[in-house]
Amino acid sequence: MTIEIIILLCCIAFAAGFVDAIVGGGGLIQTPASLIVLPGYPVATVIGSLKIPSFSGTGFAAIQYIKKVQLQWRLLIPMMFVAMIAAFCGSQLLTIVHNDFMKPVLLVVLTIVAIYTYSKKNFGQHTSKNHSPSQQKVIAFLISLIIGFYDGFIGPGAGSFLILAFITLTGIDFLHASANAKLINLATNTGSIILFLLKGSILWNIAIPMALCNAIGGALGARLAIKKGNRFIRIFFLLVVIGTLVRFAFDVFWKR
Repeated sequence: MTIEIIILLCCIAFAAGFVDAIVGGGGLIQTPASLIVLPGYPVATVIGSLKIPSFSGTGFAAIQYIKKVQLQWRLLIPMMFVAMIAAFCGSQLLTIVHNDFMKPVLLVVLTIVAIYTYSKKNFGQHTSKNHSPSQQKVIAFLISLIIGFYDGFIGPGAGSFLILAFITLTGIDFLHASANAKLINLATNTGSIILFLLKGSILWNIAIPMALCNAIGGALGARLAIKKGNRFIRIFFLLVVIGTLVRFAFDVFWKR
């Protein structure tokens, strides 16, 4: 592998980390670009290798959020555990069956999300849901289980789906939803990494330099999101959802 390819992959990782730290969706940049740059490697090997920079970028972004945003640790810690197990199972299933059958469904879901986010101007502002403690636990479990499994099985857009779930189901604002999403993403990446480590599907010569660049992008993106606040994150969220929508539309209608 040439130094030029590694430098290109590092630039891709930086951009992915920056975007992912703000609203999720870093996989929308990192995964397809890396598959194009590394056509000679098995898809599972490339995806497994990308989990290392994803973990690194998410980790540094999470540190920035933890410093500045108040979090509900009693709820987040069990959510992270459930999400990690779910992502492990999703990645295991990915090694057995193909995930293309899910893309038409996601295309419809993302279209609805984009229209709703654009038309509802107060979407992502704090609203009180008045959930009981038991209801909060059930909601937290379902978010972790469903999106954790999705992240392990499919991947792109998982961070955006987490933010959407936190806003609509718990009533928190974009900033707090982004902070929570980073911690759950950290757990899902851990679950997937464990699976790919067991299968020996990681190219360390690209994973380590990409991890460094993804971490720098993640730290810068998180700082920008914290500084700019909810309105900036909402606009960025909408752009990433539309980008994810275009990606899945291409896979469904043209990439045949």
